[in-house]
This record gives sequence, C-alpha cells and structure tokens, in this order.
Amino acid sequence: MKVELENVKPMDIEKRSFEIITQELGDKALIPGTELIVKRCIHTSADFDYADNLCFSPDAVEKAIEAIKNGACIVTDTQMAKSGINKRALARYGGEVYCFMSDEDVAQSAKKNGTTRATASMDKAASLGKKLIFAIGNAPTALVRLYELIENGKLDPELIIGVPVGFVNVVQSKELIMKADVPYIVAKGRKGGSNIAACIVNALLYMIDNRRD
Repeated sequence: MKVELENVKPMDIEKRSFEIITQELGDKALIPGTELIVKRCIHTSADFDYADNLCFSPDAVEKAIEAIKNGACIVTDTQMAKSGINKRALARYGGEVYCFMSDEDVAQSAKKNGTTRATASMDKAASLGKKLIFAIGNAPTALVRLYELIENGKLDPELIIGVPVGFVNVVQSKELIMKADVPYIVAKGRKGGSNIAACIVNALLYMIDNRRD
C-alpha cells in the first residue's frame, strides 16, 4: 500500500503542526488570550479535547505572565514536569523551577504524617516565601493540599496549573482548585499529565518572549 507523506522540512514540522491544529479547530471559539496555550496542549498530546476541557479563571493568563516577569518561581510535582520546563527562558526573569518530591525531608515528613510526598512537598513549597506558580500534572493530593493551604491563609499562589491525570480523586481535586480564590488553569476531567503541566508553563514563557520581540 502506497503511503502519501507530506514533504515538510524538519525546521517546518512544528509550524505545519500548528497549521493543521488551527485548520481542524475550524471555527471553534476559544477564550481570547488563551489560544496559544490551548493549541500547545493539543500539539503536545494530539488531543483536541483540550479545546473544551481547559478552564481559565478570569485574567489568569495575564496574571501569570505578570508574575513570571516579576520573578515568580515554578513548583512542580514531578521531575518530568521540571525537566520539560524551559528553565533558561524562566531564568531571564529571575525565576527557578523546583520539585521537592525526591527530597529526604519531604520523604520523612510524609512518613511521619501519613501523607503522600506530593502533600509534603506542597508544605515545603509554602514555606519558601516566594512568588510561586504551581504546575501540577500528576498528584491530585498536591492540589488538595494547595486548596487547604490557601483556605487556611498559609499560601497565596500567583497561579495554579491543575492538570493531574488519572482516576482517583483527580476530578474532585481539580474542582476544589476552581473553587479557591486563586488564579488557575485547570484541565477538567481525567486528562492531563506532567507533559501538559510543563507545556502550559512553556506556552506562558513563549507568550512573554513574543511580546518582547
């Protein structure tokens, strides 16, 4: 069977991918200012459901961009998400990326308190005293703990990217974040992942860089 391949140069593959995404979205209405984030999530996952399940609190994108420009740091719940974030781009604005999941003090705290490491790592992040954006792509317990910290007045994050993937308490944890008084970008339902969390951070960084040009 003969297969017809598109003749696309290597440096043009991403551009062509976005052309296809835009074409297949057709006249789908996206929230103004969120289009690049939605399209990059689709590009990362080849899943057009993100055009419907990504939810943004009012002005979340602009607030996140302003926070990054003012030196906000990123906290992730997996090393995979940390690895996927463009740390060089973030460093231009004074930010760093943290993941405390492998830290010995986090492991000890989780064992002592009978919690997950994700829960303990959110407690550690809350003690940093820095402007923070949370990019959560794996652990719903991280979102639950963030909600508790916010409600108890112990944390005031610049943004929560809530996109854990899975089945147990995933949907519920995302709904909690959408009830909190905090800027958020949440993928409703079961879909998400560390790659999506990193993708959203990188989309924000890309948007800032484009504005500088």
